[in-house]
Amino acid sequence: MRVFVTGGTGHAGSHLVPELIAAGHEVTGLARSDASAAELAALGAKVRRGSLEDLDGLREAAADSDGVIHVAHRQDLLPAGGMDAVAAAELPIVHAYGDALAGTGKPLVAAGSIGSPGNGRNLDRPATEEDPALPAGDEHRGTLRARNVVETAVAGLAERGVRSSVVRLPTIMHSTTDAGFLTTLIAVAKEKGFAGYPGDGANRWNTVHARDAAAVFRLALEKGPAGRAWHAVEGEGIPFREIAEAIGRRLGVPAVSIPADELVLPGYFGFLTAVVTLDLPVSSLITRRTLGWKPVQPGLFADLDNGHYFPAG
Repeated sequence: MRVFVTGGTGHAGSHLVPELIAAGHEVTGLARSDASAAELAALGAKVRRGSLEDLDGLREAAADSDGVIHVAHRQDLLPAGGMDAVAAAELPIVHAYGDALAGTGKPLVAAGSIGSPGNGRNLDRPATEEDPALPAGDEHRGTLRARNVVETAVAGLAERGVRSSVVRLPTIMHSTTDAGFLTTLIAVAKEKGFAGYPGDGANRWNTVHARDAAAVFRLALEKGPAGRAWHAVEGEGIPFREIAEAIGRRLGVPAVSIPADELVLPGYFGFLTAVVTLDLPVSSLITRRTLGWKPVQPGLFADLDNGHYFPAG
């Protein structure tokens, strides 16, 4: 397949492009800068210069492809507008893809959040791929849930003849190129001299290696039914305290509870304050059975021992 990819030089995308090429697909990646273009070329992809703001260019690229994988978002909007601004900017992009792919049956696979079906639903079971994204109201402004409108829009394109689906990514996606939540938790523990966890730390986070996540995107592109969500999750519910303790052991610092009344900005966790208390147990059973996905990369704790998170010296 000729696949158009956005975000091909990001954490997920830098593993996704090689995954697609190794499976025999021809990849064209969107590049805003010369540096991004060079990175994509080094990964083996063709390069299309442009930006996420150029909706006509995205429509053209999608129409020229056999399928689209969209993992990029407007990170430049986060400092001033937060997740609300990011979601507002992404909706027109999804609609542009819909215009280009409507009635073709071609696949569109977009990145979503593993928290979209679980946070706030008060489930007495792990969230599954069949749980829809929760609606987001004014009370959710500034939170990860604000982006749920994007996931809902992608799923809705199935009604327009697009084989659209969403790959929900976990709170921690680890690898040698990680620059996300896990690296931030490690950096904060170094700075503070202890690894913090909220309250009793029993709230559960979920994890996956970025290379295993890339395989979910590829499988969804190749054979995923329309209108579905997939869970790219290997560690389905790790207590936050265990993550903090693992970081603390490797840094040689204690793991310490942060009381509820101290979980305010900026506090210990900084910009992570809004998400550290989330309890997000999930299941990836449907993804494994339907797509035939089997994680093969190191799990979180094994990857913490591989040297890239805690280099010698």
